[in-house]
Amino acid sequence: MSDSQPQEVVAQPRTAAGVLFFDGDNRVLLVKPTYKSGWEIPGGYLHAGETPSEGAAREVKEELGITPPIGRLLVADWAPHPAEGDKLLFVFDGGTLPADELNRIAVDQVEIDEYAFHAIDQVDTLLIPRLARRVRAAADSRSRGSTDYLEHGVPV
Repeated sequence: MSDSQPQEVVAQPRTAAGVLFFDGDNRVLLVKPTYKSGWEIPGGYLHAGETPSEGAAREVKEELGITPPIGRLLVADWAPHPAEGDKLLFVFDGGTLPADELNRIAVDQVEIDEYAFHAIDQVDTLLIPRLARRVRAAADSRSRGSTDYLEHGVPV
């Protein structure tokens, strides 16, 4: 590149990963953070050098105290935030948690103080709209056995 050409600005998105876990009644596990109102899915921002699946597994262990296998990618969502900038968000399939795994859940009481299972049709009232769209799309991808690309929670 010569000095006369403008330097291209590349995207440097904040990257996060979460996991959808289900119970035997096909309800999704949501967690209630201590540091903000509302519900979330287990997960969070990646550390430098961490893959999305590694970050998802780490966050699940930190937040819920369990280490179930993290399944396949359900959705990747390009969802820039007006105040926080570009974001790339991954949601993985945690599958149906067996009873012994459910009995081991121990929320960390630092970031998370509560968890509960909810029907997918309740997520619109429990989650912020962009996360609700992402969770519904991920649950749909899971039911179809597909992986989908989203923009702002909407399949493209």
